[in-house]
Amino acid sequence: MSNNPEYDAVVVGSGPNGLAAAITLQRAGLSVLLVEGKSTIGGGLRSAELTLPGFTHDVCSAIHPLAIGSPFFQTLPLAQHGLTYLHTTLAAAHPFDDGKAARLEKSLDATASKLGTDEAAYLRLMTPLLQDWPLLAPELLGPLRLPKSPVKSLRFGLNALLPATWLASRFRARDARGLWAGMAAHSIQPLSNLTTSAIGLVLMAAAHLRGWPIPRGGSQSIAHALASYFTSLGGSIQTNFYVKSLAQLPASKAVLFDVTPRQLLQIAGHTFSPLYQWQLEKYRYGMGVFKVDWALDGPIPFTALSCQQAGTVHLGGTLEEITASEAHTSQGKHPEKPFVLLAQQSLFDPTRAPTGKHTAWAYCHVPNGSRVDMTNAIERQVERFAPGFRDRILARHTMNTQQMESYNPNYIGGDINGGILDIRQLFTRPALRASPYRTSTRGLYLCSSSTPPGGGVHGMCGHHAARQALRDVFKIPSL
Repeated sequence: MSNNPEYDAVVVGSGPNGLAAAITLQRAGLSVLLVEGKSTIGGGLRSAELTLPGFTHDVCSAIHPLAIGSPFFQTLPLAQHGLTYLHTTLAAAHPFDDGKAARLEKSLDATASKLGTDEAAYLRLMTPLLQDWPLLAPELLGPLRLPKSPVKSLRFGLNALLPATWLASRFRARDARGLWAGMAAHSIQPLSNLTTSAIGLVLMAAAHLRGWPIPRGGSQSIAHALASYFTSLGGSIQTNFYVKSLAQLPASKAVLFDVTPRQLLQIAGHTFSPLYQWQLEKYRYGMGVFKVDWALDGPIPFTALSCQQAGTVHLGGTLEEITASEAHTSQGKHPEKPFVLLAQQSLFDPTRAPTGKHTAWAYCHVPNGSRVDMTNAIERQVERFAPGFRDRILARHTMNTQQMESYNPNYIGGDINGGILDIRQLFTRPALRASPYRTSTRGLYLCSSSTPPGGGVHGMCGHHAARQALRDVFKIPSL
């Protein structure tokens, strides 16, 4: 890097990880420039009137259990910069065809008590995890390293490494099995894969610890709060700055990229060692998503009352049905009854829609790069559990995988996780190296969701990458 830098560090990309990296560096006393290719910051944290005037929709991410519980975000005064979280009555609900639904509540005991014969099994599974969470969270949301609490880490790992279909055998009844399947399906891979239990366990723990909140005004408000704090520290932001090569960037001692391996190769691949370049070329992306946003004339008329109280609703029926749907999708097929993740933010945030009206947000998993229109399949799944839903649709906006990638180049083929997080890439994300954040070129770092701990709005990838750069380049010990 230059001996006469214009900035100490440049961060490319203003998603939650790019913002976290920029803040971490600026807090260490450096001069930092954050550049963003679009006219607005945020990456997956953007909101817009996608359907009709007055209806605010989250373009990408919507519900943020990992944001409110992020060890890094908790150190930031984001409330002072305009961020307000709104808590839902229920974190999530999972309806069935008989009009009943399983409930994920903030209270562990309340959730377990409604699972009937599986109450004790649920408590046995979740109680140790909640007790251990303060020690586990920093380790789970970071790179692979020797655990400070080996026994607690082993206890979590023995469950987390299991396929979700195996762990489901601990439950006997439909409700607990279905609820579990919906949680594990956030892993965006076949539920028979190793490690698919990890995301389900983390999401349920997050619900019991801090809930699954909604940011008032839209997901963009998280990005705005992070950016406001960054600039209050003296940081600089430049939008409409799409980086295609290193030559475009101002002189600096370090550059951190909130991009995936494919874009990193395009920007800086010529500087990398043959081995590192080969590893990035072999990096694998997972299933994509097809997304629908609706402007509605009223709330979704779910048959199950629990679904009318939940910020998130998982639509897929039984464990067996969800397992089959995710398996078919991973094989390149488009299920007639896909697993659908649905959020209804306007039930709890009146700023999202005109008085008496509502918004809803949903997506299903599809093969990477799919251009198939899944609107009807998704709406049939909603109608299945909420008869009369279609009669309330005023307008809709859809995005297939190609459109998702065009909107956010990190979503390769519609993959919102920055690469599949299966057993093969769990510990080698994005390459097998002593530090997953270092590239083979001194001063260049990767800080995106393609590094540990992976996808989600938590900023930990960016925070850890920035700490690595502080140690390597600036000789500043870990903060």
